[in-house]
Amino acid sequence: SCGSRSIQDTTLRSYKTGFSHTAEEGKGGERKEEEEVKAPPEFQAPPTVIMFPRQQEIRSKGLRRQKRDWVIPPVNVPENSRGPFPQMLVSIRSDQDRNISIRYSITGVGADQPPNEVFSIDPVAGKMFVTKPLDRERRSSYHLRAHAVNMNGERVESPIDLYIYVIDMNDNRPEFKNQVYNGSVDEGSKPGTFVMHLAAFDHDDNTTANGMVRYRILSQTPHSPIPNMFTINSETGDIVTVAAGLDREKVSQYSIIVQATDMEGNLNFGLSNTATAIISVTDINDNPPELTSRTFSGEVPENRINVAVANLTVIDRDQPRSPNWNAVYRIISGDPIGHFTIITDPHTNDGMVTPVDFEQNRAFMLTVVVNNQAPLASGIQSSLQSTSGVTISVVDINEPPFFPTNPKSIRFEEGVPAGTSLTTFSASDPDRFMQQSIRYSKLADPAEWLSINTTNGQIVTTATLDRESIYVKNNIYEATFLAVDNGSPMASGTGTLQIYLIDVNDNAPSLLPRESQICERINRNAGINITAADSDTDPNVGPFVFELPTFPASIRRNWTVSRLNGEGTARCRLGGVSVLILGVLCVCVCVCVCVCVCVCVCVCVCVLCGVPGMVLVFVVWMKRREKERQTKQLLIDPEDDVRDNILKYDEEGGGEEDQDYDLSQLQQPDSLEHIISKPLGVRRVDERPIIPESQYPIRPAVPHPGDIGDFINEGLRAADNDPTAPPYDSLLVFDYEGSGSTAGSVSSLNSSSTGDQDYDYLNDWGPRFKKLADMYGGGEDD
Repeated sequence: SCGSRSIQDTTLRSYKTGFSHTAEEGKGGERKEEEEVKAPPEFQAPPTVIMFPRQQEIRSKGLRRQKRDWVIPPVNVPENSRGPFPQMLVSIRSDQDRNISIRYSITGVGADQPPNEVFSIDPVAGKMFVTKPLDRERRSSYHLRAHAVNMNGERVESPIDLYIYVIDMNDNRPEFKNQVYNGSVDEGSKPGTFVMHLAAFDHDDNTTANGMVRYRILSQTPHSPIPNMFTINSETGDIVTVAAGLDREKVSQYSIIVQATDMEGNLNFGLSNTATAIISVTDINDNPPELTSRTFSGEVPENRINVAVANLTVIDRDQPRSPNWNAVYRIISGDPIGHFTIITDPHTNDGMVTPVDFEQNRAFMLTVVVNNQAPLASGIQSSLQSTSGVTISVVDINEPPFFPTNPKSIRFEEGVPAGTSLTTFSASDPDRFMQQSIRYSKLADPAEWLSINTTNGQIVTTATLDRESIYVKNNIYEATFLAVDNGSPMASGTGTLQIYLIDVNDNAPSLLPRESQICERINRNAGINITAADSDTDPNVGPFVFELPTFPASIRRNWTVSRLNGEGTARCRLGGVSVLILGVLCVCVCVCVCVCVCVCVCVCVCVLCGVPGMVLVFVVWMKRREKERQTKQLLIDPEDDVRDNILKYDEEGGGEEDQDYDLSQLQQPDSLEHIISKPLGVRRVDERPIIPESQYPIRPAVPHPGDIGDFINEGLRAADNDPTAPPYDSLLVFDYEGSGSTAGSVSSLNSSSTGDQDYDYLNDWGPRFKKLADMYGGGEDD
């Protein structure tokens, strides 16, 4: 090996014909010259003195050029050096230092750039030093430039490049990303089956032995069936099976410790690290389920649901609650109709049998077979499927009677009299072997129209059936009946009877509206639209015929009726009746329609109203002064008054001559005495009404003048207490519209300045402004 002196005597020089690398051995051996020699950095010895290359002038064309330089060998520095620091690396010299004083410096990363001051140089002697230990894993090389200047700072040599390489040391162990790795392999796998992959990383140079990692298995737990069930590829880290015999039911998991070593696995010089690989043996369906007994038995009451008739137990060595373990039961004989279904309990894997109807069979003998959800793995030699016999006894219970037809529908015409037999609504008892009797009763009969025989279920009417009753919906009347047996305990069932009622013409038509008003002052020929309604249905409705009654004769003189459209609408018109202008005439036309005719305020008093006939009753209240029109003088002349909306009112007041009338005639007209004195008959619904029915109490005939006054006062109080009648007492709030006016002041209309204003144009505005024109235009004032 070369000593320190041999390295210090190494010199680089530039020659005219090429480059030379001269090395003086420790004993001053021979000098050897080579051209264009570039050895790899790890094989080149670092020089002790680095000389700046010489320059030579070329006379031709007056140009100066520098000859080619040798590539200066890099300086190799081992990492993690222990010093002492600073530690000298090389010396830099210029041939001109014999004549002038030279100052040396270095620049680049590690010198004057971060990380700063890793390298330094003696500016006078040119010796370059490393000031601290280097770490190849942080930075593997440095590129510096050496400079030579005179005392004035002028460059005397061209800068030269210096390359410093950090030599790697094996100072890093291989590292696994995880300490525990998980893998899996199916049970029964063949040798050579891939299981999992492990990888370790070494921060050292992977092109050298320092970073080359090798793997090996240190241990396996457990050792069953053999200690070496797995192996690992030393270079890739892949774990594969070595031998057959993996059985999850015996060993479900293996733990393997893997070691990674650098220096290509050299245990004497390399660094090592370990990790654990957990290998789970996954289940395959290599064990068919087996029933624990050859026979099973059970009993259950009939018609019970969601109960276990019999519990079937099974054994399966595969992984619980997996498709390879879950049992599927199937009945292969003894239940051709399908009364039973076996449900698997997901937690226990037991089978539960569902209930059955006792009336069909008393006992059952079933054959059950069991399998897994997943099919058996290929290559598994399975024996015969596991089967068992199941004996089931059914215990009879008292079942409730039932109505075979429920609901039961029948059809009858309405108006069926009481005592009519409609149908027999009987129930059946499913308990054929108990010989029980059934009794019947009503559960719901809204109209109380029906009764049922308690022994045979015959249904008889107790009242007349009416289709127009409120208890009939869509022509159907429903009643519910109860059937109870005499078992122990007793059981009952219900049935619904639906009676469809066919309509008959048993209802007279009625008129709408029941009451109306006509203001004769507004329209003397006004009319009322009336509509006929019938509770019956087709064909027992329409077309309707509208007529006025013949008595009293004044009805047909004063009223007319005409059809409007369709078959059920007509118009009743008032005509030919003499009504005073300011009087009140009230008319009540009863038998389904009441018409009030009034001038201003109408108060209807129906003395006698009834369906059998139409009665016309007039109650007249009229206060009128027949004096000559003696009104107060108006503000303007009548001929000048063009206000179309001003009404003149007569004075209302009077003396005894205004009360000269027979009050009894107003309270009870003579024309109705013969009607009132007649007894009321029985109303028939199939003919026109003749005799009226009293709807209002008859006012006692007391010929006292105060009676009509009380009548008026009552109407006045009713009007005063009506909050909806005008006028309304309320506070009117107007929005604030601002101060001032865009139209200016109206003070210009002052009469004192009439000389400046011309009001003659008011005469052109018509008679409405004549009075104003006379006042301001020079006319006469009244």
